[in-house]
Amino acid sequence: MIRVLLLVIGYCLGMIQTGYLYGRMKGIDIRKAGSGNSGATNSLRVLGKKAGLIVFAVDLCKCFIPCLIVKAWAVSSGQQHMEDIYMLYLAFGVILGHNYPCYLNFKGGKGISSTSGFILAFDLRIAAVCLAAFSVIVGTTRYVSLGSLTVVSICFVMGVIFGVNGMLSVEPANMAEFIILLALITIQAYIRHRANIKRLLSGTENKIGAKK
Repeated sequence: MIRVLLLVIGYCLGMIQTGYLYGRMKGIDIRKAGSGNSGATNSLRVLGKKAGLIVFAVDLCKCFIPCLIVKAWAVSSGQQHMEDIYMLYLAFGVILGHNYPCYLNFKGGKGISSTSGFILAFDLRIAAVCLAAFSVIVGTTRYVSLGSLTVVSICFVMGVIFGVNGMLSVEPANMAEFIILLALITIQAYIRHRANIKRLLSGTENKIGAKK
């Protein structure tokens, strides 16, 4: 029941569509401009740098802060061995709510900002490696999508390695559940970036800062 409750709470939090709401304040339906999604990257392209930063920060925090609360609750209730599992359920719910908000016909963002919030709350070592990789890739290629997919891939690989080697608060009995949840978050990112992957392979992907 705790797992289900965390998923539901996460989904409700994820439905806070920052990009859509910010765009509406400016008289724009961001889902009908640019790439058509309501995430930080499209907000940056359509509404400008300030909007992109605000949308990214809020979408990150709507997963980061609740994950910290769940972690603190797990520790205070003597369930330290479940804190990472519980955080994964909450984070997966947030990402689903962000990507598929029911009140917007299930048309939302791609979940990378919220995933970043989870990674930051999950493990600072993994977050540091992800940030470095993202900075290098986007700085050299200007492909945000490539940097984003690299981040989720690194998080999955490092998370599994850390978990299997006892470097996280995951008990062996919960390891399969932990890996599956981490894989679902990773797969979700790849699903939402299907079109980007096709453009990357064909060499037609949009570069950040480039004019169409």
